[in-house]
Formats: sequence, C-alpha cells, structure tokens
Amino acid sequence: MPKTFFITGIGTEVGKTIASAIVTEAMGADYWKPIQAGDLKNSDSHKVKKLVSDTDSHFFDNSYALNTPMSPNAAAEIDGIEIDLKKIKRPVTEKDLVIEGAGGLMVPLNNKEVIADLISKEDVVILVSRHYLGSINHTLLSIEALKSRGITNIAIIFSGNEHTTTEDAIKKLGKIEVIGRIEEEPYFDEMVVKEYAGKFRKRLCEI
Repeated sequence: MPKTFFITGIGTEVGKTIASAIVTEAMGADYWKPIQAGDLKNSDSHKVKKLVSDTDSHFFDNSYALNTPMSPNAAAEIDGIEIDLKKIKRPVTEKDLVIEGAGGLMVPLNNKEVIADLISKEDVVILVSRHYLGSINHTLLSIEALKSRGITNIAIIFSGNEHTTTEDAIKKLGKIEVIGRIEEEPYFDEMVVKEYAGKFRKRLCEI
C-alpha cells in the first residue's frame, strides 16, 4: 500500500527541501509541493527534481504558485487571491507520495486555515528539526500540535550539526521515531542525496 509522507519543519530554513529530496529518492516516490510562495523560477519543486536521480519520480504542479516569498496568506493577498483548500487536491499516484509543506505547521493559508490543515491522519509526518536556541520548544510544540489533531504517525529528521542535549530532550519528551540526521554538508547534489537515501530507506519503510 503506497504511503504519503508529509514533510514539515519546526520553522523556515530548517532543511525541509533537502529532506524531501532524500525521502523522494529513498522511496522512489512522486513529489508535490501544494503551495509555493516566491522564487518561482527556482522553486522547491525545481530544487528537488535536480537532486533526485530516480527518473521514474513524477513532480506534480503546485496548486498555488505565488509570486512573493512570504507566508501563503500574505503572498496570496498580494496576488489578489485567497487560498481555497477545496482547490488543493492531492495528486493521484500508485507510488508513494512526498508532500512538502511551507514553513511550519501553523503558517496561515487564509483567515481560517493553516498548513496543518493539509495533513491527513493517515500521513506519515516527518518533522525536520534544526538546532538553534528555542528549537526544543518549537519541536515539542510542533509534535503536540500534530497529536492534538489526531495525527500520530510522526517521525523526526534532525538537520545540521549534532547537539546531544537538545536531541535527547526531544527524543525523551516527544516520544517519536527518529529517522536520522542530515549533516551540515558543504553542498548537496544527486550523489549526496542518494547516499542519505540509502541510509534512511530502511527506517522510512518501517514507519
């Protein structure tokens, strides 16, 4: 039975796109970013496509491609539109699907809904956590927000340099599975992504 992996983060710039590329490569999955805000000529979909060597992976179009690099609600307002969740329809595929969110879970889409409203209870949610002052709080709050919505199939990928104290606290208090760590690499290309895909594949298949 195909799985849907929803990749989200504890905030912006924590490594969601790299994690999405690795999971897509590891699972031979298709990829979809429902909402892209800004950088339309070098979007996250473009970046993941360049990093994935599996030529069978399909990259679905964004439901909303907004011009300004801001929260989706603000970017949509600048474009003179309002994001309607009824128009965000998951693509149909017989393969695993990787969905990449925008920012964190509570990033607003409009006046009523947030990124977390795009997540299904059946999804495998992969939370990308990067160490900074306050990241324990942000990570645990993200886990609590998911669980409060009845979303329980949650795993974590740590991004960046190891910080044992922080990670131990998250593991003990968050009580979720850890897929692994994406190190602070000097660069990411197809080969680096493929290497991580090999490391993470077994754990991804198990969750």
